Amino acid sequence: MESYIKRFAKQCPHACRSVMTHSSIMVDVGKWPIFTLLSPQEIASIRKACVFGTSANEAIYITHNDEVFVFGLNCSNCLGTGDNQSTIVPKKLEALCGKKISSLSYGSGPHVVLCTEDGEVYAWGHNGYSQLGNGTTNQGITPVQVCTNLLIKKVVEVACGSHHSMALSLDGDLYAWGYNNCGQVGSGSTANQPTPRRVSNCLQGKIVVGIACGQTSSMAVVNNGEVYGWGYNGNGQLGLGNNGNQLTPCRVAALHSVCVLQIACGYAHTLALTDEGLLYAWGANTYGQLGTGNKSNQLSPVQIMMEKERVVEIAACHSAHTSAAKTQSGQVYMWGQCRGQSVTFPHLTHFACTDDVFACFATPAVMWRLLSVEHEDFLTVAESLKKEFDSPETSDLKFRVDGKYIHVHKAVLKIRCEHFRTMFQSYWNEDMKEVIEIDQFSYPVYRAFLEYLYTDSVDLPPEDAIGLLDLATSYCENRLKKLCQHIIKRGITVENAFSLLSAAVRYDAEDLEEFCFKFCVNHLTEVTQTTAFWQMDGPLLKEFIAKASKCGAFKN
Repeated sequence: MESYIKRFAKQCPHACRSVMTHSSIMVDVGKWPIFTLLSPQEIASIRKACVFGTSANEAIYITHNDEVFVFGLNCSNCLGTGDNQSTIVPKKLEALCGKKISSLSYGSGPHVVLCTEDGEVYAWGHNGYSQLGNGTTNQGITPVQVCTNLLIKKVVEVACGSHHSMALSLDGDLYAWGYNNCGQVGSGSTANQPTPRRVSNCLQGKIVVGIACGQTSSMAVVNNGEVYGWGYNGNGQLGLGNNGNQLTPCRVAALHSVCVLQIACGYAHTLALTDEGLLYAWGANTYGQLGTGNKSNQLSPVQIMMEKERVVEIAACHSAHTSAAKTQSGQVYMWGQCRGQSVTFPHLTHFACTDDVFACFATPAVMWRLLSVEHEDFLTVAESLKKEFDSPETSDLKFRVDGKYIHVHKAVLKIRCEHFRTMFQSYWNEDMKEVIEIDQFSYPVYRAFLEYLYTDSVDLPPEDAIGLLDLATSYCENRLKKLCQHIIKRGITVENAFSLLSAAVRYDAEDLEEFCFKFCVNHLTEVTQTTAFWQMDGPLLKEFIAKASKCGAFKN
Protein backbone atom coordinates (compact mmCIF):
# COMPACT_ATOMS: atom_id res chain seq x y z
CA MET A 1 0.00 0.00 0.00
CA GLU A 2 1.32 3.45 -0.88
CA SER A 3 2.10 5.72 2.02
CA TYR A 4 0.03 8.85 2.55
CA ILE A 5 2.98 11.00 1.51
CA LYS A 6 3.38 9.06 -1.75
CA ARG A 7 -0.28 9.59 -2.58
CA PHE A 8 -0.15 13.23 -1.53
CA ALA A 9 3.02 13.78 -3.57
CA LYS A 10 1.27 12.56 -6.71
CA GLN A 11 -1.55 15.03 -6.11
CA CYS A 12 0.79 17.89 -5.22
CA PRO A 13 4.13 17.61 -7.11
CA HIS A 14 6.03 19.93 -4.82
CA ALA A 15 4.88 18.51 -1.50
CA CYS A 16 8.16 16.70 -0.90
CA ARG A 17 10.18 19.81 -1.60
CA SER A 18 8.53 21.60 1.30
CA VAL A 19 9.68 18.79 3.58
CA MET A 20 13.23 19.11 2.31
CA THR A 21 13.43 22.90 2.57
CA HIS A 22 14.68 23.34 6.12
CA SER A 23 13.38 26.07 8.36
CA SER A 24 15.75 28.59 9.85
CA ILE A 25 18.30 27.03 12.16
CA MET A 26 19.64 29.39 14.80
CA VAL A 27 23.37 28.77 14.69
CA ASP A 28 26.36 30.65 16.04
CA VAL A 29 28.62 31.24 13.01
CA GLY A 30 31.46 31.84 15.47
CA LYS A 31 31.89 28.07 15.62
CA TRP A 32 33.51 28.31 12.18
CA PRO A 33 37.08 29.59 12.78
CA ILE A 34 37.09 31.90 9.74
CA PHE A 35 34.36 34.05 11.29
CA THR A 36 36.65 34.98 14.18
CA LEU A 37 38.16 37.45 11.68
CA LEU A 38 34.98 39.53 11.83
CA SER A 39 34.00 42.13 14.41
CA PRO A 40 31.00 41.55 16.71
CA GLN A 41 29.09 44.15 14.70
CA GLU A 42 29.76 42.29 11.44
CA ILE A 43 28.76 38.98 13.02
CA ALA A 44 25.51 40.51 14.25
CA SER A 45 24.66 41.69 10.73
CA ILE A 46 24.74 38.18 9.21
CA ARG A 47 21.46 36.59 8.08
CA LYS A 48 22.81 33.76 5.92
CA ALA A 49 26.31 32.37 5.45
CA CYS A 50 28.37 29.67 3.80
CA VAL A 51 31.94 28.58 4.56
CA PHE A 52 33.78 26.79 1.75
CA GLY A 53 37.30 26.21 0.40
CA THR A 54 39.84 23.39 0.60
CA SER A 55 40.71 24.41 4.17
CA ALA A 56 37.42 26.12 5.07
CA ASN A 57 39.26 29.34 4.33
CA GLU A 58 36.64 31.24 2.31
CA ALA A 59 33.21 32.53 3.24
CA ILE A 60 30.25 34.38 1.81
CA TYR A 61 27.53 35.97 3.90
CA ILE A 62 24.31 37.92 3.39
CA THR A 63 23.30 40.66 5.80
CA HIS A 64 19.88 41.66 7.12
CA ASN A 65 19.98 44.45 4.54
CA ASP A 66 20.47 41.83 1.82
CA GLU A 67 24.02 42.95 1.09
CA VAL A 68 26.49 40.21 0.10
CA PHE A 69 30.07 40.07 1.43
CA VAL A 70 32.97 37.67 0.88
CA PHE A 71 36.37 37.17 2.51
CA GLY A 72 39.14 34.60 2.67
CA LEU A 73 41.78 33.03 0.45
CA ASN A 74 40.17 33.63 -2.97
CA CYS A 75 41.41 30.41 -4.56
CA SER A 76 40.56 30.38 -8.31
CA ASN A 77 38.72 33.68 -7.84
CA CYS A 78 36.08 31.96 -5.72
CA LEU A 79 35.40 35.18 -3.84
CA GLY A 80 34.13 36.72 -7.06
CA THR A 81 35.70 40.10 -6.29
CA GLY A 82 37.19 40.60 -9.76
CA ASP A 83 40.77 40.11 -8.61
CA ASN A 84 42.84 37.24 -7.26
CA GLN A 85 43.63 38.90 -3.93
CA SER A 86 42.98 37.26 -0.58
CA THR A 87 41.26 39.42 2.01
CA ILE A 88 40.57 39.20 5.73
CA VAL A 89 38.40 42.30 5.43
CA PRO A 90 34.95 41.51 3.96
CA LYS A 91 34.41 42.83 0.44
CA LYS A 92 30.96 43.60 -0.92
CA LEU A 93 29.74 41.79 -4.04
CA GLU A 94 27.67 44.58 -5.57
CA ALA A 95 26.36 42.31 -8.36
CA LEU A 96 24.56 40.13 -5.81
CA CYS A 97 23.34 42.73 -3.33
CA GLY A 98 19.55 42.78 -3.13
CA LYS A 99 19.25 39.52 -5.08
CA LYS A 100 17.84 37.47 -2.15
CA ILE A 101 20.02 34.36 -2.40
CA SER A 102 18.01 31.22 -1.61
CA SER A 103 20.38 28.31 -2.40
CA LEU A 104 24.16 28.14 -2.71
CA SER A 105 26.62 25.34 -3.42
CA TYR A 106 30.34 25.16 -4.05
CA GLY A 107 32.49 22.75 -6.01
CA SER A 108 35.82 21.67 -4.57
CA GLY A 109 37.35 22.45 -7.98
CA PRO A 110 36.67 25.20 -6.79
CA HIS A 111 33.63 27.07 -8.09
CA VAL A 112 30.48 28.60 -6.63
CA VAL A 113 26.90 28.41 -7.92
CA LEU A 114 23.83 30.04 -6.37
CA CYS A 115 20.23 30.83 -7.16
CA THR A 116 18.00 33.68 -6.02
CA GLU A 117 14.39 33.82 -4.89
CA ASP A 118 13.56 35.05 -8.40
CA GLY A 119 15.01 31.82 -9.80
CA GLU A 120 18.15 33.32 -11.37
CA VAL A 121 21.42 31.34 -11.30
CA TYR A 122 24.87 32.89 -10.87
CA ALA A 123 28.27 31.19 -11.01
CA TRP A 124 31.97 32.06 -10.69
CA GLY A 125 35.37 30.53 -9.94
CA HIS A 126 37.26 27.69 -11.66
CA ASN A 127 35.90 26.88 -15.11
CA GLY A 128 38.37 24.49 -16.72
CA TYR A 129 35.55 22.01 -17.42
CA SER A 130 32.78 24.54 -18.14
CA GLN A 131 31.30 24.05 -14.68
CA LEU A 132 30.14 27.68 -14.73
CA GLY A 133 27.78 26.83 -17.58
CA ASN A 134 28.62 29.84 -19.76
CA GLY A 135 29.90 27.84 -22.74
CA THR A 136 33.57 28.68 -22.15
CA THR A 137 36.46 27.41 -20.04
CA ASN A 138 37.51 30.89 -18.96
CA GLN A 139 37.82 31.42 -15.23
CA GLY A 140 34.95 33.43 -13.74
CA ILE A 141 36.32 36.31 -11.70
CA THR A 142 32.93 37.80 -10.78
CA PRO A 143 29.40 36.40 -10.43
CA VAL A 144 27.80 36.01 -13.87
CA GLN A 145 24.25 34.86 -14.54
CA VAL A 146 23.92 31.41 -16.12
CA CYS A 147 21.59 32.12 -19.01
CA THR A 148 21.55 29.30 -21.54
CA ASN A 149 18.45 27.10 -21.11
CA LEU A 150 17.81 28.51 -17.62
CA LEU A 151 16.43 31.98 -18.43
CA ILE A 152 12.90 30.64 -18.87
CA LYS A 153 13.16 28.51 -15.72
CA LYS A 154 12.74 29.48 -12.08
CA VAL A 155 15.54 27.62 -10.32
CA VAL A 156 14.90 26.71 -6.68
CA GLU A 157 17.96 24.63 -5.77
CA VAL A 158 21.57 24.20 -6.94
CA ALA A 159 24.20 21.55 -6.20
CA CYS A 160 27.86 21.14 -7.12
CA GLY A 161 30.26 18.23 -7.37
CA SER A 162 33.98 18.82 -7.64
CA HIS A 163 33.76 20.12 -11.23
CA HIS A 164 30.12 19.79 -12.28
CA SER A 165 26.93 21.65 -11.39
CA MET A 166 23.20 20.99 -11.25
CA ALA A 167 20.11 23.21 -11.01
CA LEU A 168 16.55 22.19 -10.13
CA SER A 169 13.62 24.22 -11.42
CA LEU A 170 10.32 24.91 -9.67
CA ASP A 171 8.47 22.66 -12.10
CA GLY A 172 10.75 19.71 -11.31
CA ASP A 173 13.12 19.81 -14.28
CA LEU A 174 16.80 19.09 -13.62
CA TYR A 175 19.72 20.63 -15.51
CA ALA A 176 23.41 19.67 -15.32
CA TRP A 177 26.67 20.89 -16.83
CA GLY A 178 30.46 20.81 -16.47
CA TYR A 179 32.92 17.92 -16.07
CA ASN A 180 31.50 14.64 -17.32
CA ASN A 181 34.36 12.14 -17.32
CA CYS A 182 32.24 9.62 -15.41
CA GLY A 183 28.83 10.53 -16.72
CA GLN A 184 27.94 12.81 -13.79
CA VAL A 185 26.13 15.22 -16.12
CA GLY A 186 23.80 12.39 -17.16
CA SER A 187 23.92 13.10 -20.88
CA GLY A 188 24.68 9.55 -21.99
CA SER A 189 28.30 10.29 -22.91
CA THR A 190 31.53 11.31 -21.15
CA ALA A 191 31.92 14.56 -23.09
CA ASN A 192 32.02 17.68 -20.93
CA GLN A 193 28.83 19.75 -21.01
CA PRO A 194 29.56 23.48 -21.59
CA THR A 195 26.03 24.80 -20.87
CA PRO A 196 23.08 23.59 -18.77
CA ARG A 197 21.42 20.54 -20.32
CA ARG A 198 18.21 18.97 -19.09
CA VAL A 199 18.76 15.57 -17.52
CA SER A 200 16.18 13.25 -19.03
CA ASN A 201 16.33 9.53 -19.95
CA CYS A 202 14.82 7.77 -16.91
CA LEU A 203 13.87 11.14 -15.45
CA GLN A 204 11.73 12.01 -18.47
CA GLY A 205 8.26 12.82 -17.21
CA LYS A 206 9.41 12.69 -13.56
CA ILE A 207 9.16 15.66 -11.19
CA VAL A 208 12.46 16.05 -9.33
CA VAL A 209 12.15 17.51 -5.82
CA GLY A 210 15.68 17.10 -4.41
CA ILE A 211 19.26 16.91 -5.69
CA ALA A 212 22.75 16.23 -4.33
CA CYS A 213 26.25 15.77 -5.72
CA GLY A 214 29.20 13.67 -4.67
CA GLN A 215 32.64 14.47 -6.04
CA THR A 216 31.89 12.96 -9.45
CA SER A 217 28.41 11.54 -8.99
CA SER A 218 24.87 12.90 -8.97
CA MET A 219 21.68 11.90 -7.14
CA ALA A 220 18.05 12.98 -7.44
CA VAL A 221 14.80 12.33 -5.56
CA VAL A 222 11.51 12.53 -7.45
CA ASN A 223 8.11 13.42 -6.01
CA ASN A 224 6.95 9.83 -5.56
CA GLY A 225 9.95 9.03 -3.37
CA GLU A 226 12.09 7.25 -5.97
CA VAL A 227 15.86 7.83 -6.00
CA TYR A 228 18.07 8.01 -9.10
CA GLY A 229 21.85 8.11 -9.41
CA TRP A 230 24.41 8.57 -12.18
CA GLY A 231 28.11 9.27 -12.68
CA TYR A 232 31.05 7.64 -10.89
CA ASN A 233 30.19 4.47 -9.00
CA GLY A 234 33.59 2.98 -8.13
CA ASN A 235 32.68 2.83 -4.43
CA GLY A 236 29.04 1.93 -4.92
CA GLN A 237 27.89 5.49 -4.15
CA LEU A 238 25.01 5.18 -6.64
CA GLY A 239 23.50 2.31 -4.63
CA LEU A 240 22.85 0.13 -7.66
CA GLY A 241 24.36 -3.09 -6.34
CA ASN A 242 27.47 -2.79 -8.55
CA ASN A 243 30.42 -0.44 -9.02
CA GLY A 244 30.01 0.42 -12.68
CA ASN A 245 29.71 4.05 -13.76
CA GLN A 246 26.35 5.24 -15.11
CA LEU A 247 26.12 7.75 -17.96
CA THR A 248 22.38 8.34 -17.45
CA PRO A 249 20.13 8.34 -14.37
CA CYS A 250 19.45 4.88 -13.00
CA ARG A 251 16.85 4.12 -10.33
CA VAL A 252 18.07 2.79 -6.97
CA ALA A 253 15.93 -0.34 -7.08
CA ALA A 254 16.79 -1.45 -3.55
CA LEU A 255 14.75 1.47 -2.20
CA HIS A 256 11.59 0.54 -4.12
CA SER A 257 9.62 -0.22 -0.96
CA VAL A 258 10.22 3.15 0.73
CA CYS A 259 9.45 6.79 -0.02
CA VAL A 260 12.61 8.91 0.18
CA LEU A 261 12.27 12.56 1.19
CA GLN A 262 15.88 13.72 1.40
CA ILE A 263 19.17 12.70 -0.19
CA ALA A 264 22.68 13.79 0.88
CA CYS A 265 26.06 13.04 -0.69
CA GLY A 266 29.48 12.93 0.89
CA TYR A 267 32.73 12.65 -1.04
CA ALA A 268 31.87 9.12 -2.20
CA HIS A 269 28.95 7.99 -0.05
CA THR A 270 25.23 8.67 0.02
CA LEU A 271 22.55 9.00 2.71
CA ALA A 272 18.79 8.79 2.19
CA LEU A 273 15.95 9.66 4.58
CA THR A 274 12.46 8.18 4.17
CA ASP A 275 9.03 9.56 5.04
CA GLU A 276 8.95 7.14 7.98
CA GLY A 277 12.16 8.56 9.45
CA LEU A 278 14.33 5.63 8.35
CA LEU A 279 17.95 6.25 7.35
CA TYR A 280 19.81 4.39 4.61
CA ALA A 281 23.46 4.66 3.58
CA TRP A 282 25.68 3.26 0.84
CA GLY A 283 28.98 3.80 -0.96
CA ALA A 284 32.51 4.40 0.34
CA ASN A 285 33.15 3.55 4.00
CA THR A 286 36.89 4.00 4.53
CA TYR A 287 36.25 6.28 7.52
CA GLY A 288 33.08 4.61 8.77
CA GLN A 289 30.94 7.29 7.08
CA LEU A 290 28.11 4.82 6.45
CA GLY A 291 27.61 4.23 10.17
CA THR A 292 27.45 0.46 9.84
CA GLY A 293 30.01 -0.23 12.58
CA ASN A 294 32.70 -1.29 10.11
CA LYS A 295 34.70 0.14 7.18
CA SER A 296 33.39 -2.04 4.36
CA ASN A 297 31.96 -0.32 1.29
CA GLN A 298 28.30 -0.98 0.53
CA LEU A 299 27.12 -1.27 -3.09
CA SER A 300 23.44 -1.19 -2.05
CA PRO A 301 21.52 0.81 0.59
CA VAL A 302 21.70 -0.50 4.15
CA GLN A 303 19.53 0.78 6.98
CA ILE A 304 21.37 2.36 9.91
CA MET A 305 20.39 3.85 13.27
CA MET A 306 17.62 1.24 13.39
CA GLU A 307 17.45 1.24 17.18
CA LYS A 308 17.27 5.04 17.34
CA GLU A 309 14.13 7.14 17.19
CA ARG A 310 12.75 8.68 14.00
CA VAL A 311 15.33 10.65 11.97
CA VAL A 312 14.18 14.04 10.65
CA GLU A 313 17.31 15.37 8.93
CA ILE A 314 20.48 14.03 7.34
CA ALA A 315 23.64 15.89 6.37
CA ALA A 316 26.78 15.34 4.28
CA CYS A 317 28.80 17.36 1.77
CA HIS A 318 30.88 16.29 -1.23
CA SER A 319 34.15 17.68 0.16
CA ALA A 320 34.11 15.55 3.35
CA HIS A 321 33.73 11.96 4.59
CA THR A 322 31.51 13.01 7.50
CA SER A 323 27.84 12.16 8.11
CA ALA A 324 25.29 13.59 10.52
CA ALA A 325 21.65 13.08 11.42
CA LYS A 326 19.07 14.69 13.68
CA THR A 327 16.25 12.79 15.40
CA GLN A 328 12.73 13.91 16.19
CA SER A 329 13.61 14.81 19.78
CA GLY A 330 16.49 17.01 18.59
CA GLN A 331 19.39 14.63 19.26
CA VAL A 332 22.26 15.03 16.77
CA TYR A 333 24.50 12.12 15.76
CA MET A 334 27.74 12.13 13.78
CA TRP A 335 29.97 9.48 12.24
CA GLY A 336 32.68 9.03 9.61
CA GLN A 337 35.82 11.15 9.50
CA CYS A 338 35.63 13.36 12.59
CA ARG A 339 38.77 15.45 13.22
CA GLY A 340 40.88 12.77 11.57
CA GLN A 341 39.38 9.94 13.60
CA SER A 342 37.18 7.22 12.12
CA VAL A 343 33.83 6.94 13.87
CA THR A 344 32.15 3.85 12.42
CA PHE A 345 28.86 4.02 14.31
CA PRO A 346 26.51 7.02 14.86
CA HIS A 347 27.79 8.88 17.92
CA LEU A 348 25.45 11.03 20.00
CA THR A 349 26.76 14.60 20.30
CA HIS A 350 25.85 17.57 22.51
CA PHE A 351 25.03 19.67 19.43
CA ALA A 352 21.61 21.15 18.71
CA CYS A 353 21.91 21.00 14.91
CA THR A 354 23.76 19.03 12.23
CA ASP A 355 25.56 22.18 11.06
CA ASP A 356 27.64 22.22 14.25
CA VAL A 357 28.99 18.75 13.40
CA PHE A 358 30.64 20.16 10.28
CA ALA A 359 31.84 23.29 12.06
CA CYS A 360 33.62 21.34 14.77
CA PHE A 361 34.51 17.92 13.31
CA ALA A 362 34.50 17.82 9.48
CA THR A 363 37.67 18.02 7.40
CA PRO A 364 37.56 20.59 5.92
CA ALA A 365 35.14 22.36 8.29
CA VAL A 366 32.87 23.68 5.54
CA MET A 367 29.10 24.13 5.61
CA TRP A 368 26.91 21.47 4.04
CA ARG A 369 24.26 24.04 3.10
CA LEU A 370 23.64 27.75 2.97
CA LEU A 371 23.08 28.42 6.63
CA SER A 372 20.38 30.67 8.02
CA VAL A 373 21.50 32.53 11.13
CA GLU A 374 18.45 34.71 11.56
CA HIS A 375 18.18 35.85 15.14
CA GLU A 376 15.18 34.85 17.21
CA ASP A 377 13.27 37.16 19.52
CA PHE A 378 13.15 34.32 22.05
CA LEU A 379 15.33 34.83 25.13
CA THR A 380 16.65 32.09 27.38
CA VAL A 381 16.17 32.33 31.15
CA ALA A 382 19.76 33.57 31.51
CA GLU A 383 19.29 36.18 28.77
CA SER A 384 16.01 37.35 30.31
CA LEU A 385 17.63 37.77 33.73
CA LYS A 386 20.51 39.74 32.24
CA LYS A 387 18.06 41.99 30.40
CA GLU A 388 16.06 42.77 33.54
CA PHE A 389 19.00 43.77 35.73
CA ASP A 390 18.59 47.37 36.95
CA SER A 391 15.18 47.59 35.28
CA PRO A 392 12.86 50.09 37.06
CA GLU A 393 9.85 48.61 35.23
CA THR A 394 10.01 45.17 36.86
CA SER A 395 12.10 45.64 40.02
CA ASP A 396 10.68 45.49 43.54
CA LEU A 397 13.74 46.70 45.45
CA LYS A 398 16.31 49.49 45.14
CA PHE A 399 19.81 49.92 46.53
CA ARG A 400 21.18 53.44 46.95
CA VAL A 401 24.96 53.66 46.72
CA ASP A 402 26.83 56.99 46.53
CA GLY A 403 23.45 58.65 45.86
CA LYS A 404 22.69 56.44 42.84
CA TYR A 405 19.97 53.80 42.56
CA ILE A 406 20.32 50.19 41.41
CA HIS A 407 17.03 48.37 40.67
CA VAL A 408 16.83 44.67 41.52
CA HIS A 409 14.42 41.82 42.22
CA LYS A 410 14.22 40.33 45.72
CA ALA A 411 13.48 36.85 44.40
CA VAL A 412 16.61 36.82 42.26
CA LEU A 413 18.82 38.00 45.12
CA LYS A 414 17.35 35.40 47.50
CA ILE A 415 17.92 32.61 44.98
CA ARG A 416 21.45 33.68 44.06
CA CYS A 417 23.02 34.87 47.34
CA GLU A 418 23.03 33.50 50.89
CA HIS A 419 23.76 36.99 52.26
CA PHE A 420 20.48 38.35 50.88
CA ARG A 421 18.55 35.21 51.77
CA THR A 422 19.51 35.74 55.41
CA MET A 423 18.90 39.48 55.21
CA PHE A 424 15.37 39.16 53.80
CA GLN A 425 14.39 36.46 56.29
CA SER A 426 15.22 38.84 59.14
CA TYR A 427 12.55 41.29 57.92
CA TRP A 428 8.82 40.82 58.29
CA ASN A 429 7.27 41.46 54.89
CA GLU A 430 5.50 44.58 56.13
CA ASP A 431 8.77 45.98 57.47
CA MET A 432 10.75 45.35 54.28
CA LYS A 433 12.36 48.53 53.05
CA GLU A 434 11.89 49.62 49.44
CA VAL A 435 15.33 51.24 49.42
CA ILE A 436 18.44 49.81 51.09
CA GLU A 437 21.33 52.18 51.75
CA ILE A 438 24.87 50.87 51.13
CA ASP A 439 27.78 52.92 52.47
CA GLN A 440 30.66 50.45 52.90
CA PHE A 441 31.21 49.87 49.18
CA SER A 442 31.49 52.15 46.14
CA TYR A 443 28.79 52.37 43.47
CA PRO A 444 30.86 50.64 40.70
CA VAL A 445 31.75 47.80 43.06
CA TYR A 446 28.24 47.21 44.40
CA ARG A 447 26.65 47.50 40.97
CA ALA A 448 29.15 44.97 39.59
CA PHE A 449 28.28 42.61 42.44
CA LEU A 450 24.54 42.82 41.84
CA GLU A 451 25.03 42.45 38.08
CA TYR A 452 27.15 39.35 38.73
CA LEU A 453 24.15 37.78 40.48
CA TYR A 454 22.18 38.22 37.24
CA THR A 455 24.89 37.33 34.70
CA ASP A 456 27.58 35.18 36.40
CA SER A 457 30.21 37.53 34.96
CA VAL A 458 32.18 40.59 36.07
CA ASP A 459 33.42 43.52 34.00
CA LEU A 460 35.62 45.77 36.15
CA PRO A 461 39.12 47.28 35.98
CA PRO A 462 41.57 45.55 38.36
CA GLU A 463 41.61 48.50 40.78
CA ASP A 464 37.82 48.23 41.31
CA ALA A 465 38.10 44.45 41.41
CA ILE A 466 40.00 44.92 44.69
CA GLY A 467 36.89 46.47 46.22
CA LEU A 468 34.75 43.68 44.77
CA LEU A 469 37.16 41.16 46.26
CA ASP A 470 36.57 42.81 49.63
CA LEU A 471 32.81 42.53 49.12
CA ALA A 472 33.04 38.91 47.98
CA THR A 473 35.05 38.12 51.10
CA SER A 474 32.51 39.87 53.35
CA TYR A 475 29.56 38.10 51.70
CA CYS A 476 31.33 34.71 51.53
CA GLU A 477 30.99 34.53 47.73
CA ASN A 478 33.89 32.20 46.94
CA ARG A 479 33.32 31.96 43.19
CA LEU A 480 33.20 35.75 42.94
CA LYS A 481 36.48 35.92 44.88
CA LYS A 482 38.10 33.70 42.25
CA LEU A 483 36.71 35.85 39.43
CA CYS A 484 38.09 38.99 41.08
CA GLN A 485 41.49 37.40 41.50
CA HIS A 486 41.47 36.44 37.82
CA ILE A 487 40.63 40.03 36.81
CA ILE A 488 43.39 41.39 39.03
CA LYS A 489 45.98 38.95 37.67
CA ARG A 490 45.00 39.81 34.12
CA GLY A 491 45.22 43.57 34.78
CA ILE A 492 48.36 43.82 36.90
CA THR A 493 50.89 46.46 35.83
CA VAL A 494 54.06 47.96 37.28
CA GLU A 495 52.06 50.97 38.48
CA ASN A 496 49.37 49.04 40.36
CA ALA A 497 51.29 45.90 41.37
CA PHE A 498 52.06 46.98 44.94
CA SER A 499 48.51 48.20 45.55
CA LEU A 500 47.20 44.87 44.34
CA LEU A 501 49.70 43.01 46.53
CA SER A 502 48.54 45.02 49.53
CA ALA A 503 44.91 44.20 48.75
CA ALA A 504 45.66 40.50 48.37
CA VAL A 505 47.29 40.49 51.84
CA ARG A 506 44.41 42.46 53.34
CA TYR A 507 41.76 40.08 51.97
CA ASP A 508 43.72 36.93 52.74
CA ALA A 509 43.86 35.87 49.08
CA GLU A 510 46.97 33.69 49.26
CA ASP A 511 47.09 32.66 45.60
CA LEU A 512 46.70 36.26 44.45
CA GLU A 513 49.25 37.44 47.02
CA GLU A 514 51.84 35.00 45.65
CA PHE A 515 51.09 36.07 42.09
CA CYS A 516 51.47 39.78 42.89
CA PHE A 517 54.63 39.15 44.91
CA LYS A 518 56.30 37.33 42.01
CA PHE A 519 55.28 40.10 39.63
CA CYS A 520 56.81 42.73 41.94
CA VAL A 521 60.05 40.75 42.25
CA ASN A 522 60.27 40.21 38.48
CA HIS A 523 59.86 43.98 37.92
CA LEU A 524 61.56 45.11 41.12
CA THR A 525 63.39 48.17 39.82
CA GLU A 526 60.30 49.68 38.16
CA VAL A 527 57.98 48.76 41.04
CA THR A 528 60.23 50.38 43.70
CA GLN A 529 60.06 53.65 41.76
CA THR A 530 56.24 53.87 41.96
CA THR A 531 54.32 55.99 44.45
CA ALA A 532 52.42 52.95 45.69
CA PHE A 533 55.66 51.30 46.83
CA TRP A 534 56.67 54.19 49.09
CA GLN A 535 53.16 54.62 50.45
CA MET A 536 53.04 50.99 51.58
CA ASP A 537 52.39 50.22 55.26
CA GLY A 538 55.64 49.90 57.18
CA PRO A 539 55.10 46.29 58.36
CA LEU A 540 54.02 45.14 54.90
CA LEU A 541 56.96 46.90 53.27
CA LYS A 542 59.38 45.23 55.71
CA GLU A 543 57.78 41.86 55.10
CA PHE A 544 58.05 42.31 51.35
CA ILE A 545 61.72 43.31 51.53
CA ALA A 546 62.52 40.36 53.79
CA LYS A 547 60.71 37.89 51.57
CA ALA A 548 62.22 39.35 48.40
CA SER A 549 65.70 39.13 49.96
CA LYS A 550 65.22 35.42 50.63
CA CYS A 551 64.44 35.04 46.94
CA GLY A 552 67.69 36.75 46.05
CA ALA A 553 65.98 39.80 44.59
CA PHE A 554 68.57 42.26 45.93
CA LYS A 555 71.69 40.38 44.88
CA ASN A 556 73.95 41.97 42.30
